[in-house]
Amino acid sequence: MFRFARPLAVFSSIAALAALTPVRAAGIDWASVPGKDIVLFYPGQASWEWALTASDMSGADDFRKGKNCDACHIGEEKDMGPQIVTGKPRVFKTGEKPSIEPTPIPGKPGAIPATVKFANDGTSLFVHVEFAEGAQPDARQDPAFATKVTVMFNDGKVPEANRGGCFAACHDDASGMPSAAGATRTKYLPKTHAKLTRQGGGDALKPADELAKLKADGYYLEYWQARLNPGQPAQAANGSIFDKREQTSPTVVSAEASGAGGKWSVTLSRKLDAGAGFKSFSGPGPYFVAVAIHAGHTAQRFHYVSYERSLAIGSGTADFVTVKK
Repeated sequence: MFRFARPLAVFSSIAALAALTPVRAAGIDWASVPGKDIVLFYPGQASWEWALTASDMSGADDFRKGKNCDACHIGEEKDMGPQIVTGKPRVFKTGEKPSIEPTPIPGKPGAIPATVKFANDGTSLFVHVEFAEGAQPDARQDPAFATKVTVMFNDGKVPEANRGGCFAACHDDASGMPSAAGATRTKYLPKTHAKLTRQGGGDALKPADELAKLKADGYYLEYWQARLNPGQPAQAANGSIFDKREQTSPTVVSAEASGAGGKWSVTLSRKLDAGAGFKSFSGPGPYFVAVAIHAGHTAQRFHYVSYERSLAIGSGTADFVTVKK
């Protein structure tokens, strides 16, 4: 019986490596896959805490009562972004609110329209994003990459992200935000910190046993990212957001892209099941997704974001239902 121990271990190792091997989207005819048009907008220094503060955000009271961000704001992105990006006060029917962009980038567009499509082949999940980034000034923040496309995934186990998308991970004391006070902090989820104030969660985390339970219960977000330069192959990255943002190494995601003149066609993919520490897409869902784009060599908060959308795998009722190819 012992002579089988080594081959079984080898087969197990091969299976684990297969789950971690990036996949390719070759063969998918994206023209035949239905998609949805969305608008990504420039959010300035909008944070989770800002969104919950009525004196700062006009919809805060409704959000606290249970209305999600998308219920009010999908359809308004093309107007909100251009107003925020200028650094001027924001104008509402009820009056003006203070600017949430203290350091505007001159000439930067306020919104980017995109077409998003999902597909699966029974083994892997693919997301395809087509967009024109417009005339982007060079912000000189990220010299390595001109453009980055990020897709955030939530399997419903992060309730804040179910309601507010990636804003659930954007806090007032992260780098570049109003309450950072020079500190270097990445994105994080609210329940991982001991206490949240209007200024964010600081550096005090919940006890290790509580964090371990949150993680085991699936309270984390997963992101896939394509890093782009014109005329060069896309570079893939992926990771998770829990008490901080962490990049996975080696990556389990594949990125493919083509682009010219500021127009991009980007495909990100990975296996439906990539093993422990990754979201599983083997079930129908619903899942929740949000898209972000950095353009013009920007970094950190100087990006465009979408509101959360629902995703079903194979069949179901959602904003996106994957097409099997």
